[in-house]
Amino acid sequence: MCGIIGCVGRGDDTLETLVEGLANLEYRGYDSAGVALVGADGLSVCKTEGELSALRDRLEGRDPAGTVGIGHTRWSTHGPPTDANAHPHTDCAGEVAVVHNGIIENYQPLREELEEQGHEFESDTDTEVVPHLIEAALAGGARPEPAFREAIGQLEGSYAIAAVIAGSREIFAARNDSPLVAGLGQDSEGVPPQDGTGGPVFLASDVPAFREHTPHVLYLEDGDFATLDGGLTVTDTDGVAVDRGVETVEWDAEQTGKSGYDHFMRKEIHEQPWALRQCLSGRVDELRGAADIDLELGATLGVQFVAAGTSYHASLYGAELFRRAGVPAQAFLASEYATSTPPIGDDLVIGVTQSGETADTLSALREADRRGAETLAVTNTVSSTADRECDHTLLIRSGPEIGVAATKTFAGQLAALNLLSLATVESQHDRRTLLPALRDLPGDVQAILNDSNAEGIADAYEDASAYFFIGRGLQYPVALEGALKLKEISYKHAEGFAAGELKHGPLALVEDSTPVFAVVLGSGERAQKTVGNIKEVEARDAPVVAVTDGRNDAHLYADHVLEVPETHPRAGALLANVQLQLVAYHVADNLGRPIDKPRHLAKSVTVE
Repeated sequence: MCGIIGCVGRGDDTLETLVEGLANLEYRGYDSAGVALVGADGLSVCKTEGELSALRDRLEGRDPAGTVGIGHTRWSTHGPPTDANAHPHTDCAGEVAVVHNGIIENYQPLREELEEQGHEFESDTDTEVVPHLIEAALAGGARPEPAFREAIGQLEGSYAIAAVIAGSREIFAARNDSPLVAGLGQDSEGVPPQDGTGGPVFLASDVPAFREHTPHVLYLEDGDFATLDGGLTVTDTDGVAVDRGVETVEWDAEQTGKSGYDHFMRKEIHEQPWALRQCLSGRVDELRGAADIDLELGATLGVQFVAAGTSYHASLYGAELFRRAGVPAQAFLASEYATSTPPIGDDLVIGVTQSGETADTLSALREADRRGAETLAVTNTVSSTADRECDHTLLIRSGPEIGVAATKTFAGQLAALNLLSLATVESQHDRRTLLPALRDLPGDVQAILNDSNAEGIADAYEDASAYFFIGRGLQYPVALEGALKLKEISYKHAEGFAAGELKHGPLALVEDSTPVFAVVLGSGERAQKTVGNIKEVEARDAPVVAVTDGRNDAHLYADHVLEVPETHPRAGALLANVQLQLVAYHVADNLGRPIDKPRHLAKSVTVE
């Protein structure tokens, strides 16, 4: 949520570097954008509501000069998307500029106090108190870095903050509960300076902002302060230098491009075979009949999942896996868990979070940790907050995902949770059939991508008044996810239900303009009961789209069929989800929606 970019040492290319970095971060926010540069003539700021293209238009003919700069692309929290609310925010004199991700919880009393001192505010944001606090400290005689520290010391809440000050060729930054990462420049052989000097040096809320310039990164931790001045210095709240270590990002900048696809989401749907191979590589041993995820977990009597959005649907799926293996398991919405934590006992608490920075999920994990629980992060992001703070981490290895609506990371989460349940529960009896099914997942997904008729079904129902999705067991979370994907990117009303619940109220909404997508896999009792639910829908003249492997009678009562290969039920749920992703994509594309940047949404939700 919101994107920050900063750079020192790019010379005349500073402005373009900032704008390119913001373009790479648009998946984090696109309500407004802006830049601030410090040069020989002082501080220059340019910002505007709207997408990045609006900022480019506003920069035409202005070209603010400077060799030190910061930029921001916003996802609104305090105040609507307007020019005034866009970042960077400045002080009264226009000498300090600040960009900020997160929420400053005590901004109102700080603002009132500053206004009493004569400071004038121009925006509705919480962020604007920060440049005024810095201004006040500077007026009291503090040098730039101490002034920045003094201002940060008065804040309560979550933040990633970067500031520039006229007359100072430095960027000052601080982090608390919101991600910040630095990028270290490299020499002609691609080697970064060991002492963090030599530049250029970059700062961002996520690596894609500067990955084309360097793979060498340093992740800041909560309480860290950073100074970028052609080098990089990281200190703690007491000003003592700390060594965070330099890591090398393995993926290259091209992986965050569209590779010829119209949208990142379409590209990432088609990357799922590769992402699944990455997730499963080295972790499936069919000869031994084992999954090897290199985790040493303590004894546990039960499992609690905490997550939000798509990751919550993955958690519902994971909890069902453990329950089927005889382990008590529940999935909780992280936002509810953090404020009303159930008894933990000896339960393992698993936080499922694509970014590893989801604020609600981190709060839930921290509460579990305070209560003495063992914690595990299932995430896509190495060195994310969840990765660093949890006792254990299971990486899903899906590669960078730019589209706001999660696709390949959801597939990676389901695959990883299968591995986790197999590796930790010895009593499971279906390894002999499940492990080959997991091995075949990439090929089965590719077969769907090659042959899917989802586009034709989307054409048939793009004008529907509403969409229902139903499923049972492991297919219920897939129904929820199918509905979420459609509503996220098409802005159409869509709901997912446990199939048996349709007749307990929602059936009143079913009519001939309401297509029902029924996920029906296998030939067991669950499948037959879902076929019965399809008949109930058919009797109300609603069109039915069956997502099925052909092992039941669903196709006999459906108007359309989305086929999935016959496989193990666990893997089948993942395959059915691919078909529903394609339906959502094509409906949204037909309607001309901004698929990669759906309104009001952001990729990484770092506020509670």
